[in-house]
Amino acid sequence: MSMRSHTAGQVDLAVLDQEVTLVGWVNRRRDHGGVIFVDLRDRDGMVQIVFDPDDLDVFAKAESLRSEFVIRVRGKVRRRPAGTENPNIVSGQIEVLGLGLEILNRSEPLPFQLDDERVSEEHRLRYRYLDLRRPEMLARLKLRHQVTRALREHLDNAGFMDVETPVLTRATPEGARDYLVPSRTHPGEFFALPQSPQIFKQLLMVAGIERYYQIVKCFRDEDLRADRQPEFTQLDIETSFLDEEEVMALIEDMMRHLFAQTIELALPNPLPRLTWAEAMRRFGSDKPDLRIPLELVDVGDLLVAVDFKVFSGPANDPRGRIAALRVPNGNSLPRSAIDDYTKFVSIYGAKGLAYIKVNDAAAGREGLQSPILKFLTDDAIDGIMTRTGAQTGDVVFFGADKAKIVNESLGALRVRIGQDMGLVEQGFRALWVTEFPMFEYDEKEGRYYALHHPFTAPNLDDLHLLETDPEAVRSRAYDFVLNGFELGGGSVRIHDQTMQKRVFELLGISAEQASEKFGFLLDALKFGAPPMAGLAFGVDRIVMLMSGATSIREVIAFPKTQSAACLLTNAPGEVDEAQLRELSIRVRKPVVEKAE
Repeated sequence: MSMRSHTAGQVDLAVLDQEVTLVGWVNRRRDHGGVIFVDLRDRDGMVQIVFDPDDLDVFAKAESLRSEFVIRVRGKVRRRPAGTENPNIVSGQIEVLGLGLEILNRSEPLPFQLDDERVSEEHRLRYRYLDLRRPEMLARLKLRHQVTRALREHLDNAGFMDVETPVLTRATPEGARDYLVPSRTHPGEFFALPQSPQIFKQLLMVAGIERYYQIVKCFRDEDLRADRQPEFTQLDIETSFLDEEEVMALIEDMMRHLFAQTIELALPNPLPRLTWAEAMRRFGSDKPDLRIPLELVDVGDLLVAVDFKVFSGPANDPRGRIAALRVPNGNSLPRSAIDDYTKFVSIYGAKGLAYIKVNDAAAGREGLQSPILKFLTDDAIDGIMTRTGAQTGDVVFFGADKAKIVNESLGALRVRIGQDMGLVEQGFRALWVTEFPMFEYDEKEGRYYALHHPFTAPNLDDLHLLETDPEAVRSRAYDFVLNGFELGGGSVRIHDQTMQKRVFELLGISAEQASEKFGFLLDALKFGAPPMAGLAFGVDRIVMLMSGATSIREVIAFPKTQSAACLLTNAPGEVDEAQLRELSIRVRKPVVEKAE
């Protein structure tokens, strides 16, 4: 026999005058002049129970109730008295007259009140099973379930197969640090937890699966941020015999289905696209937030001949950039705010933040205010004003340095100012960013790195540049961006063994290293590997943005802290010596230097 007849979310006017049996937690108990009100909470919602003193035994039990007691109630549904309705809940027009009460379990006083918004995140994570009782946390987990269900539904209908890939795999030389797992049966050797199923999904294409997906855990031992966790969830996708246009069209359909099914939002059809070069030029970022109506403008050509090395240096440097960021009505910013923005861009390597305040655009030089005006010619000033479209009341900020520093600093400043000045539009703005560079060059190490990963295929029009100008080679990569977050990224893969070896060589991965780390993939490419393309989406990020949370920790049931620790289970922890001996491991404690 079931313990309940209805959930709290099912009790409304449709069951008026009926007897129901409910189970759940005491969210709140109130004693009003001899009548006890109990708000009973379960996964589906909340319902008000009323106990009157007509039945002394039931009333006595009701008096003993405290917050978070687990109870079972039998009662009759009736209308609430006029003026006491609650329009915010499904059961707001009714209440249940308690006829029977059973205490299934008692609760000690909680370490924090569930409705207290001041509770620290550390405390919430320590008692996460209590934190998850809060309605907003439960709503996020429900949304996460709806997201994964909608994704599976769409991909199943599109002919994809859900295939699991190994969790114990081999360490790879690229990407973030691996989490290592010692092998007892192979002393001194280690498995690695997968940073992604990349190689395995390519092998599935070689095997003839054609359309694969998996909602899968991935692991990266990297420094954490609000949108990073040591273990996170990806929607992993791979296809055969589709090019990038077909893959992006398929994914657009999937994302439109997802947003329509979960939050009833219609994404544009088709989604806008920007090449990587245009995104960097206009927004300083390869994941631009299109909700912010501010853009960067190149002005370096106007400053080539100025007698001001801060500008003339980058203007004459092939790797340099000078960009301007016009902020409408920014003239009202106090000097303290500009000083704060100067400190902010220094985080990204900028040595300063030049600016021009426009007091009167029609007055030319005399209508402007800035310490740098004395270094600029009238032609340069006129050119900057015209190109940026600066008007009276605006301020124009400048970034001048290596292009990478200018892009990162002004790109971040654009977002910061947009948030500070309330310029961020409501809603969701999605786009594709395409034609990423294949490689990026590290001047300190004197070597190339793959901008995405070493299995990304080069643009067919740029193959002739692989030997002569690798930095100019575009890849067949594409990222799905939403509100300034990269939600998903992928590419057409290299399916030719010769091309794969060529790319490894450019990345400084020797034949021996390639054979040791990726030999099984290179071998597989010998045996009729099909053209393949795919991508992976961050499920945690999708749910974070949809729910309005500010961190992916808020949409993961049991997350880690920013130091990659679990406060609930006190993981990681030490293990005993016998277990270490079995694994042929000896732990060397870190040496702590004593202060003199």
